[in-house]
Amino acid sequence: MMNKEEEMFQNKMATVFSYEDLRKQARQLENEIDLKLVAFSKLGAGINTPLSNNDDTVPLLSEEDTFETMSLEIEQLLNKLILVNERLSEQPVSGAAMLHTIQRHKDILADLSREYRKTNLLRESRRHREDLLRGSETFRTDGVNNRRDMYLKENQHIHNSDRLINEQISIAVETREHLSNQRQTMKRLQTRFNDISNRYPLINSVIQRINIRKRRDSIIIGSIVSLCTISMLVYVFS
Repeated sequence: MMNKEEEMFQNKMATVFSYEDLRKQARQLENEIDLKLVAFSKLGAGINTPLSNNDDTVPLLSEEDTFETMSLEIEQLLNKLILVNERLSEQPVSGAAMLHTIQRHKDILADLSREYRKTNLLRESRRHREDLLRGSETFRTDGVNNRRDMYLKENQHIHNSDRLINEQISIAVETREHLSNQRQTMKRLQTRFNDISNRYPLINSVIQRINIRKRRDSIIIGSIVSLCTISMLVYVFS
C-alpha cells in the first residue's frame, strides 16, 4: 500500500502534462537517488562504521535503524521515478532526440534500481557473515572487499557517463545526416530549376521583359509624382 506522500506525488503527477516538466522532475529524482545511493552503499558496506573490540555485533545493530530508514526513502524515490518514467512514455514522440531521452531515463532508472538491490544484498551478506562470526573474539571488516565495492561503484558511474556521451554523439550524427540530406535535396532542386531555364530560354526572355517593363513603369510614375510635386510648390510660392 502506498503512503500519504506517494499518494500526494501521484496526484501531482496527474496534473503534469508538459514534457519538459516531466524531464525536470526525472532529473531531480535521479540526482537525489544517486546521492542517497552513495551514502547507502557506504552504510551497507560498513565503511563509516567504527568497530568495537568488546562486542562485534554492536556496530551492525546500531546501524540497523539508519539503514532501514534510508532504504525506505530510496524505495519511495524509486517508485516516484517509475511513475515519472511511465508519464514520459505516454508523451507523443516528436523526434529521435526525444526518443533517446525517454530511453535514457529508463536506463538510468534500471541502473539505480540495480544499485539499490545490490546494496541490500551486500547488507544481507554482511549481516549473515557477522552472525556466523558472532562468537569469535575479534571481527574485522574485509577492507579489500570494501575497496573493491567502491571501485565497482565508481566504475558504474564512469560507465553511465560514457553511455550518455555516446547517446549525445549518436544524436549529433543523426542531426548531421538529416541536414546533409536537406542540403542534397536543395541542390537537386536548384539543378532542376537551372535545367528548366536552359531548356526553355523563352521563359527567361519573358521574365526579363516583364522586369524591364516594371522598372520603366516605376520610373514613369516617379517622374509624374515629382513633376506634380514641383508644380504644387511653384503654385504655392508664386
